[in-house]
Parts: sequence; structure tokens; C-alpha cells
Amino acid sequence: MATSSPKRSPYGAARFSTVDEYISSFAGRTKLLLEEMRAVIRQAAPEAEEVISYNMPAFKQHGVLVYFAGYDKHIGFYPTGSPVQVFKEELTAYKTSKGAIQFPLDKTIPKALVKKIVRYRIAEDTEKVKAKKKKS
Repeated sequence: MATSSPKRSPYGAARFSTVDEYISSFAGRTKLLLEEMRAVIRQAAPEAEEVISYNMPAFKQHGVLVYFAGYDKHIGFYPTGSPVQVFKEELTAYKTSKGAIQFPLDKTIPKALVKKIVRYRIAEDTEKVKAKKKKS
């Protein structure tokens, strides 16, 4: 039986078990912006738990709310697909894809926007749990 090797990533084949460990693997501006992103998400979702999922930092309540990650030229923010559509007018200054937003390293993190997106995800997460309870 073959064993899986650690996932290749911009920071090598490392496997992270904590958000602190992940962030400490970066230096300079990237590390600073990762710490800032973490703080902003924590402010918006104080009840959420920090986890490592897909080998990157995530915040989880009932399910995962958002992920974030550091790269050579940007901070990746992964709030799933619906917020990218809902906030598309406010995201025109950033590169986006179906479920991802890129915040360039040479700019500041748009804190108010990140908080709005995280709060939107909390509402989605809460609604999903309520819907499941109604079915039960």
C-alpha cells in the first residue's frame, strides 16, 4: 500500500499542525499580512476555532468558514464561492476566482471587507445548521 507524501506547496513539503506553525514558516511582509489576516478573521468570528485544513489556516464554527494562505505575491483568502459573488462589486480591485480572493502583498488587507465576508460566512454556516436541524 502506497503512503501519501506531504502536499507540495509554496513553502515546500511541510505539514502544519497549528496556525502558529504555519505563519512562522513565512518571513517579512507575508508573515505580517498573515498575522493581520488572522487577527481580522478572529475579530469577526470570535467563537470560531482555528484549525489547519488542506495544510493551511482555517477558521471553523460548525463547518469551515474561511481559509487563508501565504504566497510569493499575495495572501490567498478562501471564503467559498457565494461570498465572492455576493461581494463582487467590492472585490473589483482584487483578483478573484470561484472561491478565492488574492490580496497583493504590496497593499494592505481590506479589513472591513474581510470582516463583512467572514460575518456573511457565519450567517451561511448558521443557516445550514438550522436547516439540518429542521430536517431531523
